Amino acid sequence: MTELKKIRDRHGISQEAISQALGVSRSAVAMWETSEAYPRGKTLARLADFLGCTIDELYGRGKDGA
Repeated sequence: MTELKKIRDRHGISQEAISQALGVSRSAVAMWETSEAYPRGKTLARLADFLGCTIDELYGRGKDGA
């Protein structure tokens, strides 16, 4: 999830805020940011909703699919 940290920083949201909103550990969020781990399907959708972006944007694909 190459863009998670950039999107999170752009919105001024901490890893802790994401972890609390999604019910996961802060270390899980940190591992998502470094692509050491990935969230499961429902959590991924909730993460995108929480950040106001698409799943594609989290993975570095723009709204145009590129």
